[in-house]
Amino acid sequence: MVTFTKAEKEFLAANEACRVATCHDDVPHVVPVSYVFEDGAFYFATDLETRKLENIKKNSRVALTVDVYSSVGNKAVCVQGSAEIIERGSEFARLYRMFHAKFAWVRRDPWKEGEAPFVRVVPKNKASWGLK
Repeated sequence: MVTFTKAEKEFLAANEACRVATCHDDVPHVVPVSYVFEDGAFYFATDLETRKLENIKKNSRVALTVDVYSSVGNKAVCVQGSAEIIERGSEFARLYRMFHAKFAWVRRDPWKEGEAPFVRVVPKNKASWGLK
């Protein structure tokens, strides 16, 4: 498992959006999502019948980037890893509570098991820059 530095963990905790890259049939697909970083893994929710979910079902290898670019400096954490879909059960309920507490969009448009899964991304490798 990949370990993250204190600076990387602080950066990941301070942000809530990332870009997730999936691929199927040699066609890359990149989308922004809201995420939670916990215990070295990234979590995000996705609607059913999205390209990213269909891609993950066929190819669990993903890349994810959290970045902030500005004229005063660039910061980023990029990972490559494997994705796991979480649709039901106690882990789904725990993640839903976490997302409900953190994101207003979840409170505005709630969902139940079977309506929209979570995805866990476990990093296999990482790169970062601009973090002290």
